[in-house]
Amino acid sequence: MGTIRAEDDIEALSFDIYEPILQQWFNAWQEKAKALGAVVKMAHAIGDVPVHTSSYVSAVFSPKRRVALELIDVFVEDFKANAPIWKYDVKNGKRIYAADRSTAMNGAGLLA
Repeated sequence: MGTIRAEDDIEALSFDIYEPILQQWFNAWQEKAKALGAVVKMAHAIGDVPVHTSSYVSAVFSPKRRVALELIDVFVEDFKANAPIWKYDVKNGKRIYAADRSTAMNGAGLLA
């Protein structure tokens, strides 16, 4: 579970999600989990999420504890690096793109 921390004088974090690509990404993870006899679930907030509240939750269900523990670790790291979710700090009621805490998606960028 991800909880918004009170850092850098933020009031909240705000999130934009591109759902079609997120659904493709998540479907691929469901297939990976299924191949290991597991199930992956997740939910993520859209819009503003105040400090000290949750923006994200994920879980892996598996009859084998080790599979669940290893899969959740890889899933969360891949989520942070590749899920099409854009994060903004909310300060003084304004959204500011959190570029210093963001990761470019593989293959994303400007074309020359």
